[in-house]
Amino acid sequence: MSNSYRDAGVDTAAGDLAVELMKSAVSATHGPQVLGGVGGFAGLFDVSFLTSYKKPLLATSTDGVGTKVAIAQALDKHDTIGQDLVGMVVDDIVVVGARPLFMTDYIACGRVVPERIADIVKGIALACSATGTALVGGETAEHPGLLGPNDYDVAGAAVGVVEADAALGPQRVQHGDVVLAMRSSGFHSNGYSLVRSILRKASVSFSDRSDDLGGVVGEILLEPTRLYTSPLVSVLDELPGAIHALSHVTGGGMAANLARVLPLGAWVEVERASWTPDPLFHVVAEWGGIPLSETEGTWNLGVGMFAVVDAHSATAVLAALESHGIPSWVAGRVDMNIRDLSEFEQGAKGINGGAVRLVGAYAK
Repeated sequence: MSNSYRDAGVDTAAGDLAVELMKSAVSATHGPQVLGGVGGFAGLFDVSFLTSYKKPLLATSTDGVGTKVAIAQALDKHDTIGQDLVGMVVDDIVVVGARPLFMTDYIACGRVVPERIADIVKGIALACSATGTALVGGETAEHPGLLGPNDYDVAGAAVGVVEADAALGPQRVQHGDVVLAMRSSGFHSNGYSLVRSILRKASVSFSDRSDDLGGVVGEILLEPTRLYTSPLVSVLDELPGAIHALSHVTGGGMAANLARVLPLGAWVEVERASWTPDPLFHVVAEWGGIPLSETEGTWNLGVGMFAVVDAHSATAVLAALESHGIPSWVAGRVDMNIRDLSEFEQGAKGINGGAVRLVGAYAK
């Protein structure tokens, strides 16, 4: 009777093949600052350039993709999940005004299928290239007996840098600042547990074709997360001081995430009439028999990022975002006058910040 590692469910040869299949995509993210190439125990990144900063601050973020991976697994389509991972991690870094430097990834699976792992990592690498981020390392771990043969989960972490006096956040926000909303590409990577629950109860399969959605349900739900980092880094360079704060609309929805980047005492009423949520949100909500307003704390409903900007610079920032391919619009204004905030959402994720509520009806 054999008692090998492979018989126990771990195939190191398959892992080596996966690395070979992904190596060229990963190497394409490397500039001269990356040392050592692919396959080392740790990634090395030359940060000598930080000596040109007066007071460099390192920014770091870590995240995953959540239950969206269940749809990728159901359709056996794995080439978009990587972009979702990068969007969730790197777009958190730009929120503080930092530009990303490098990223690492972690994939846990029940069984290494080299082509599947390579598709995931190639998606990560392409998105890293699009955001100016070096993919300097990663790990694929086989967990037989813990995960099913076709199950996997992904996570990642990234590091960026910002000059201390250029860091964005509540400390910069002022009365009268304009709140700009940036269009999302769909659900991004949040709220999929609700989406999956709705589809299950409505007897809708990921492989079904929907006339209402105009395509295969699962493929539309796998639309990758829009990447905001490179456009925002460009706008920060082009219009220094114009953007005071950024909010990445992820878990918790619009109000909670915007409130996190407002100072205590500041409040914003986000005008629903300033945009029309994509039909995707309407259709899934209708399948669930729930109004869109009940999903505002879960789904982004078409807003992937908010920017709080100087009122005199709002038109210029809007034009710059549009020129970089990010559809944007004015969604509200910051007010610091004292008022009753009992009907507002205040703070989130342990932050005792500002207050936000959505008002009016969505544009048709």
